[in-house]
Amino acid sequence: MKSTPLRFGYGTNGFTQHRLADVLVVLADLGYDGVALTLDHIHLDPYADDLSRRVAALARGLDRHGLSVTVETGAPYFLDPWGKHLPTLMSDGSGQRVDLLRRAVRIAADLGSPTVHLCSGPAPEGLPEQDAWKRLAAGVETVLETARRYGVALAFEPEPYMFVDTVERCLHLAELVGGHELFGLTLDIGHAHCVEAAPLLDCVGLAAPRLRNVQIEDMRRGVHQHLELGAGEIDFPPVLAALRELGHRGLVSVEIQGGALDAPDIARRSIEFLRAAS
Repeated sequence: MKSTPLRFGYGTNGFTQHRLADVLVVLADLGYDGVALTLDHIHLDPYADDLSRRVAALARGLDRHGLSVTVETGAPYFLDPWGKHLPTLMSDGSGQRVDLLRRAVRIAADLGSPTVHLCSGPAPEGLPEQDAWKRLAAGVETVLETARRYGVALAFEPEPYMFVDTVERCLHLAELVGGHELFGLTLDIGHAHCVEAAPLLDCVGLAAPRLRNVQIEDMRRGVHQHLELGAGEIDFPPVLAALRELGHRGLVSVEIQGGALDAPDIARRSIEFLRAAS
């Protein structure tokens, strides 16, 4: 059986010195297939007064440049200028997070994004783990109601040092929401190498049944720092081969947030690396 060619994207959180329209130009010129769009105050604010106009303009730009898109909600200080990734779906003020995620689903539907990325954030201090799971599952179920209405899947990412930090814990959450067909996973290759006990290729296999989205960067074991491809410890050709053999059809998006000042060069080196490793 012939394997599926991978489609590469690049995250806008690595282009924070660029206008969004210019990001599309750079990525299209470099030959990327799509863009991982982080909703934030820089590129596309989901609370902007002229949101409909901005979304329509972005949709036209994506079409003009032949780029697909996936929507992400991982901007760390977007809702709380003091608290990273706060409030969460486990917080007393979880309604803010639910509202953001619902807006993200509607934006995704308007842009043709098949998924909305989300992560758990930290559990509130002192909250028993069982109660944290209950709150998180209840929040996800609320967002899934909107996701079903718009036909957009959620792609939950295990994130280092958050409440849900491994693929296994993400799959447990899938069970808590009844195995909902629109509950999927985002697998971040660097994160898996950083924190997972299992070998990286085993993590790919474990995530496979619910895999919707892939993020990629290099990393060192135990150090949550997004590195350029080839600057860390990951052996990428077997990982990319495994994703191809699984028939992964979503984007494989480079996520190097710290490289905004050199974004075009990093994006160029990244696509060249991925092509060579594939």
